[in-house]
Amino acid sequence: MKKINLPCLVLILVLSLAAACGNPSTPVNNIDTTSSTGNISTAQAPLAIQPQEYKPAQSVAEVLPDYPVTVTDDLGRKVTINKQPQRIVSLAPSNTEILFALGLDDKIIGVTDYCNYPEAAKMKTRVAGYSTPDLERLVTLQPDLVVAESIQEKTVLPALEKLGMTVFVAEATTMDSILNHISALGKITGKPARAAQLLETMNSKINNVVSRTRDLTTAQRPRVFYVNWHDPIWTMGRNTYINDVINKAGGTNIYESDFEKSRAVSLESVITKNPQVIFVSGMGTAGDKVLNGIKDEVRLYSVDAVKNNRIYKISDANIIERPGPRITDGLMEIARMVHPEIFGDLK
Repeated sequence: MKKINLPCLVLILVLSLAAACGNPSTPVNNIDTTSSTGNISTAQAPLAIQPQEYKPAQSVAEVLPDYPVTVTDDLGRKVTINKQPQRIVSLAPSNTEILFALGLDDKIIGVTDYCNYPEAAKMKTRVAGYSTPDLERLVTLQPDLVVAESIQEKTVLPALEKLGMTVFVAEATTMDSILNHISALGKITGKPARAAQLLETMNSKINNVVSRTRDLTTAQRPRVFYVNWHDPIWTMGRNTYINDVINKAGGTNIYESDFEKSRAVSLESVITKNPQVIFVSGMGTAGDKVLNGIKDEVRLYSVDAVKNNRIYKISDANIIERPGPRITDGLMEIARMVHPEIFGDLK
């Protein structure tokens, strides 16, 4: 790493924060599962999948790659790692979960304020809110690898690169892209065997679901509306891993053909699209606010999901909204709610 000039650092920090002010940060979820009441009863969801913290077998043997190692991140940047990283900072909860699942606890030196899983993540030094990391603290920690997210491309990445830091940027658009991140991070951190073991577990869960839904016809795939905020109504379109989860679970995202990524939609368009299943998620205790916002909206009483009592609150938003190892648990939970007749035996 280059030696840092602190006065320059302060200037970079100010510029970074100014840039961040022009871009709303993406919320990171940590849902409160307290039950809610409202005018419409919430469907009794099938017993939620109980996520199991991934613990790689202690006997797994690692063979370090021949450093330097070069990989291409999701921004198309060539990232070269000259030796096995010993001091890693994660700037997203999903990346933190991946790094812990790879057995890198002893090498993780900094995380965001939102990194709360696994439990050991809470003990790490906090270096970031989400889109505005404390660059001065980052400099003090002297990381040899920073794992960031694409949302930080404009607000954070330029400053980190000016500071001479090695940065790998991830952007999840499908479940496959999440698996690719795990593989790439396993490679550059010297944990390819752990990564392969984790991927085997995740692929087994994915295949268990997809093998039952791949042959469903369009008519057999319920229209699904996924909402993670209610005022305005916020949802996901195509080229999102949540859209991919819905498809793999045997549903059809009602906004898949309308737009990419996430955006606000009108209540009128939701009514017109008439979802048969509604999934509610949300940031922290906002999960209940979102649920009540949907349940109390009398204009939604005409849609099939409401009439048939098929509004489901995700048991833990983090298993579906964080593109990390637990995404397969989110897939299994959603599959059971979309098709209880197919996945009644899913554990």
